[in-house]
Formats: sequence, structure tokens, C-alpha cells
Amino acid sequence: MPRISLSSMWGRIADGGRALFNMPESRPPAELAAMLCDRLISTRGEASGTALARAVVELYGHLDDTARLAFLQHLATHYGPDKVAIDKAADAFHETGAFDDYLTLARAMEAPRRELLGRMNMAPGGTAALVQMRRHVLNLMRKGTGLQPLEHDLATLLATWFNRGFLQIERMDWRSSAAILEKLIEYEAVHEIDGWPDLRRRLADDRRCYAFFHPALPDEPLIFVEVALVRGLADSIRPLIDVPSNGGAGDADTAIFYSISNCQDGLRGISFGNFLIKQVVFELQADLPQLTTFATLSPIPGFRAWLARLIRTGSPAILQPAERERLKAASGRAVGKGYFLRLLESDAWHEDGPLKEAVRAPLMRLCAVYLSGSAGGKGVTDPVARFHLGNGARIERLNWWGDPTAKGIAQSFGLMVNYLYDPARIEAQHEAFVRDGKPAMSAVVKSLAEGGTLARRLRLIGA
Repeated sequence: MPRISLSSMWGRIADGGRALFNMPESRPPAELAAMLCDRLISTRGEASGTALARAVVELYGHLDDTARLAFLQHLATHYGPDKVAIDKAADAFHETGAFDDYLTLARAMEAPRRELLGRMNMAPGGTAALVQMRRHVLNLMRKGTGLQPLEHDLATLLATWFNRGFLQIERMDWRSSAAILEKLIEYEAVHEIDGWPDLRRRLADDRRCYAFFHPALPDEPLIFVEVALVRGLADSIRPLIDVPSNGGAGDADTAIFYSISNCQDGLRGISFGNFLIKQVVFELQADLPQLTTFATLSPIPGFRAWLARLIRTGSPAILQPAERERLKAASGRAVGKGYFLRLLESDAWHEDGPLKEAVRAPLMRLCAVYLSGSAGGKGVTDPVARFHLGNGARIERLNWWGDPTAKGIAQSFGLMVNYLYDPARIEAQHEAFVRDGKPAMSAVVKSLAEGGTLARRLRLIGA
């Protein structure tokens, strides 16, 4: 017999349950949505509950900015845990230690808001609505709107619903749905896709693109991974996205992951697990068994801001004596306090050949220190580095002038980094990073990071 999707079934239940309650249309939208939530959390019937959930979801989708904020603040301030019930349950459990009293305490500590959000998820389109709700909440939290309790509960539930076990991987090509391909253009967050001709280049025979989906959002990709099939480690982004296709992947021995885009802002900070890239590696190995090397060509988005803070706080030994002398010779002036930062904040350093070459060594060394997490006692802070190291990669090589675009210069002075995925070492390196916070690094990068006295002094002063 033909399959009936669960979403279709819940839609029918919601239609049937709509007749079981009356909705006063005359109330202001935010007030009406809050009233429906009160009914939703107290109702026990599945049909009426599904209908109420759909009414809330549909109404939320039509709220204007003012009404939406009022409704979200209602969710954040109501439906919290009952302090009296928590105290009573805690006293009972402290006295008896009984499992039943532990369960009573656990139930008392869980905010009713989580049950309410879970019931909203039962509506047709409920999961997508809650992802959108969290996107709104994250944006509004920047303005100090008191939505932290709601964000916490949304993040907790979404992390449960969107764990790695539910994700499905699919290869994208020119025959894929036009709607999905349009979203690839829209969601590309690392290297902008300039329309359909550019997209066609990225889907050529010497390229691969994979998307991860969740059953609750079958038409909404969560992550896109773009791969270039080349020979040897790539050291510059422009050839990967600008150069015409070479006709195929037959001669390739290396897969370069050059763009990994999270598509849903509402899932920002939600971990999909630590082996997403390994899944793509398996897909590539099955498709192209001649591939021997799997690596990224990645941006370093936090480096420039980190270095500016480091210099402004007066941390010692930013430049080594030989680096200072090369800068002095290239600029024809004394390299006094603040000069290096002023130079880097201008365009002069990369528009002047000798100056550009003079800043190369210190920037490469300082970037290695930054990626190693050896400065300041906070460990690795770069978000892209944390993602790849958590997925079991190794910091393999820094690439000078790998991204000379305005964005690349603004983020990392044009530097890019290769993270190497060795299939035989992924699990061990993942475990070591999660356990100790210490990144796996090639001998070359490790030598750069440990060169000179900067890293040692920074560790001593906690800069």
C-alpha cells in the first residue's frame, strides 16, 4: 500500500481537531498566541492538541516584529519551573534518597516551557517554526530582551532533535532539485556563489557537493560541503572556484574541502556531532578509491581580531629582532611602539612588495600561535579550527596569501590553513582534542607556533 507521511497524517489530525476548540479572532495577535499556548499546555487530547499547536505555529508566522517580541517574552517569563515545588521535592529526595523522589525532583526542575515547545513541534511544520523561532530569539538577545530562558530551552530541545543519528547525506549535482540548488546559492557562507554559471562550475565533474538533511525538514538543507578534486594540497582559494573545469576527477589524488556552510541560523551552536566530515570522506572513498589525501582549505576568521587585541594590550615580543629589522629595512623607518598594528590596519603592507614580504614571517608565526591555542590559557578559540579539530583533523599547513579577497584580508591578512583528515587518525585526534584541548599539528606548524619567545611569555602572563 502507498506510504502516508507522518506530516500528512498530523495535518489530517490537526484538521479534525480544529473543530474541538473555538479561537477568538478578535484578540491582538500576540495575546491570542499566548492564550493558545495556555490552552495547548493544559490540553490532553491529541487531536485538539495538534490543532492548537498548528494554530500557534501559523499565528506565530504572521506576527509583526512588535507582536513577535511580546509573544517571545511571554514564553520566556511564563512556563518556568515552580520554585516551591523544587524546594519541596529537593527536601524529600535529600531525606529519603529514593528513586521516586528523584523523579519528582527531576520533573519539578524541568520548565513547563519545554513541554509546551515539544507540543508545538507536533504541529505540521512545527520543527521548522521552532528553528525559525530560535533564529529570532538569537537576533533579539543582542538587544538584551530577557529571552535567555527561552533560548536555553530551545537550544536543548533542538540539540536532541538534530543529533547526528538523524542526519542524511545526499550528493548534489546539476540534476538535483532546482529549489535545493537555489538554496545552495543562497546559503553559501564561505565563498559567495555568483549565480547559476558559478554554481555549475562548482558542480562539475572535478567537484563534489554534499548536503545534510533532517527528516523533519526534508526540503531544507542543514549543511553544504563543497569539495574540489585536485592533485596535492591546495594553497589558494581562487583556482578552486575560478579556474574552468579540467574535465574530470580521474587524475585527482586529493579531496579539498573548501567550503562548509551551516544553512540554518536557528541551529547556530547546535552540534551535529563530531564526524560529519568523516562521513563525506567515506562517500568520496566509495566514489573515487584513488583518492589518498583528504584536507580542507579553510579561512581563519578570528586571527586578525585576536592579533589586534594582543598588540593593543601590550603583550611582549610580538616581533622578533630579525622580523623588526626586516620591517625597518622595507619601510625605511624605525619600527616603534604601535607601528606594526598601524601598518596592518592600512592597505600599505600588501600593496607594497617589500613590505608585504617583510610582514610574511611574523604573520605566519603569529597565526600558528593563534591556531595552536597556546596563548592566553583559553585553548583554541577560532571557530573554524575548533570545528575541524573536533572532527578529528590535524593542522597541516599555513598558506600565505591563500585568500587575497577583501574578506580574506579582513579576517586573516589573506592567510588560509589546511586541516588534514587522515582516516586512520580521525578518532584518536578527535578524542585527544576533546580530552585535552590540544590540537594535532604537523611538525612544520608546531615549529612555527613554538618559534621565539612569544608563546612562552604569553603562557606565563596569561595574555
